[in-house]
Amino acid sequence: MNTQNAKKHPYVGMWITKDGYIRHELLPNGRYDEARGNRKSAYQGQYTIVGDHIEYVDDTGFTADGDFRDSVLYHAGMVLYREK
Repeated sequence: MNTQNAKKHPYVGMWITKDGYIRHELLPNGRYDEARGNRKSAYQGQYTIVGDHIEYVDDTGFTADGDFRDSVLYHAGMVLYREK
């Protein structure tokens, strides 16, 4: 996914855990911003999506990945849903 296509990509937007504790925003510029509880921007970095797979590299160099299945994001042991 390149930056030009990101604005139209169906996975761009806010993803949240069922309890709302983790809020994971995929920005259209290929960056993400993850809030945890009251801590806004707890993690930030870049992401790349290929098909239904997402790869993350946060600004400290930590890497993670996840998969989108049936409108759900499975990421690092978490289950996130599209914010309505």
